[in-house]
Amino acid sequence: MTLARNITLHLPKRLEIGAGAVAMVGAWAPDAKNALVLTTPHTVGFVERLGLTGAITIFDDIPGEPDIACFDRAMAAARAARPDLVVGLGGGSVMDLAKLVAAMWDGDQTLADVAGPNRVAGRNTRLAQVATTAGTGSEAGIRALITDPGVGNKIAVESPHLLADLAVLDPELTFTVPPAVTAATGIDAMAHCVEAFTNRNAHPVIDGFARMGIALVGRYLARAVRDGADTEAREGMMLASFYGGICLGPVNTAAGHALSYPLGTLLHLPHGLANAIIFPHVLAFNESAVPEKTAEVAAALGLSGQNLLPAAHGFCTGLGIEMRLSAHGATADQLARFAGDAHAIRRLMDNNPRDMSVDDVLAIYHAAY
Repeated sequence: MTLARNITLHLPKRLEIGAGAVAMVGAWAPDAKNALVLTTPHTVGFVERLGLTGAITIFDDIPGEPDIACFDRAMAAARAARPDLVVGLGGGSVMDLAKLVAAMWDGDQTLADVAGPNRVAGRNTRLAQVATTAGTGSEAGIRALITDPGVGNKIAVESPHLLADLAVLDPELTFTVPPAVTAATGIDAMAHCVEAFTNRNAHPVIDGFARMGIALVGRYLARAVRDGADTEAREGMMLASFYGGICLGPVNTAAGHALSYPLGTLLHLPHGLANAIIFPHVLAFNESAVPEKTAEVAAALGLSGQNLLPAAHGFCTGLGIEMRLSAHGATADQLARFAGDAHAIRRLMDNNPRDMSVDDVLAIYHAAY
């Protein structure tokens, strides 16, 4: 194995995996006197399963795509609560917000101060991340994204100080995730792995995590969609999501995520759904640049020997995902704006294995429309 470049892997200090693992939060932090739990109305019912014995403050005013105003509200809640433990209990958006709150509530840095890589001053508050979906892998990583509605894009913060002290993957917390959300977030987990695997900055070590994640999606996603209480399938998908989160650190995503972001910030689609709609088109677009790795992806998903774009599209529709942008409220006159915004996200577009012009991006949006 030839290692083309040095990389740094940041992993949570402790990882708890398995049915009932959510209770390990309290066992891990029995001395927590004042916990702030960030969650949503959909997942607030899991707070009692954390096993915390001290005072608990709940902040659940978190939309699907947290923006600057949401960040400000969460920071105000944290400063009022003065927690010694912050818990992110939810999907990627909740966990991203928890990272920033844990690192920033007791300091004077602003969101503008920390935007970009390695600008967070530090963190004094313990952070536990409890995933309730299998998609973003945010519990594994050092990045957080917040929407800036003023310019219609995402503010990306990256720092080792955002890394969880404890990450929990409890498949039972995903039993109630609806089939459509299970499918979309599962494709998002796969997209993290695939985009890192086929990336210009791909690395053999990260390729290993990506291969494991892609294989788990191929084996378990359809099962999890069919039967939400299939513990083995749910756990497999949580591991796939975790592996995808690891891929994001040293390598990151590429054009697929760049094209998905305007669908979240401008069309307000959930992140997983946006990625699912874009995934087959970018996979097929990149095939000529990375044919061997693309063939591996196709084989893992049971698509070998087929025309890739319709086969990958069919994989997604077979999970029950509505793949037409027009069915989600997009209008044809919005597509050019989407294309311009996506093409400008150079931190991701420059990772893509095949150069993609604005016209190429627009053509993909038209095909997805």
